[in-house]
Amino acid sequence: MGNVILNGSSSGQITISPPAVAGTNTLTLPASTGTLLLNNTASNQSTTGPTQQIFTSSSGTYTKPAGVVWIRVRMIGGGGGGGGGSNSGGGGTGGTGGTTTFGTSLLTATGGSGGVNNGFGGVGGTGSGGQINLVGGTGTGSGNAGNVPNGSGGNGPFGGGGGGTPNNNTTTAQAGATNTGGGGGGGGGTSATFPGGSGGGAGGYVETIISSPSSTYSYAVGGGGSGGTAGSGGGAGGAGGSGIIIVEEHYNY
Repeated sequence: MGNVILNGSSSGQITISPPAVAGTNTLTLPASTGTLLLNNTASNQSTTGPTQQIFTSSSGTYTKPAGVVWIRVRMIGGGGGGGGGSNSGGGGTGGTGGTTTFGTSLLTATGGSGGVNNGFGGVGGTGSGGQINLVGGTGTGSGNAGNVPNGSGGNGPFGGGGGGTPNNNTTTAQAGATNTGGGGGGGGGTSATFPGGSGGGAGGYVETIISSPSSTYSYAVGGGGSGGTAGSGGGAGGAGGSGIIIVEEHYNY
């Protein structure tokens, strides 16, 4: 708050009016004393810093806190599971990751597809409805010689793809990291003749700013796809990483 003291002995006022024709406005001070109050605190400002609500599983309702004027939403779908290995080409295909949603038909991030036995990696999920909509990374294809590692899971913006297991190894492949939407790794085969599994694809990603948010939004977080089952003599694929929703809440414009 600041004061401008006008010269004179009694109160007065200042009036600014647009000119009738093109030209320059003139500010005329009254001959009597007055005070011009300058308010330097905007009415739409708050002293509250940004807050977050983070949803890591399941479904429910997001409720906007009092005083929030805009929100930023970031989210990713679940990663696909890695394919299983075997000694006869019979490893199972990884499960598709679950879809993450925010609002009714507002923001959608689909899950990545699962890897297969002896083939290309699972493709990434897609995003829609946001200002940024990204396709998840594709999993790596299965290895085909000696102890070469099998496919690793695809990555999204949060990384998290699981590593594949080498051939001649029946250990279950690495899972995608929790809440990253990364794909699971492919399971091992038994030899160069029978490669293992490919990696699962990462979930799709969505990011957006909602300038005039509603008071509530429904949400659902996609889970990771299951790892492909091991065939005879092989190793199972790793499960995909689950998705996440991050809502960043702002109290100032």
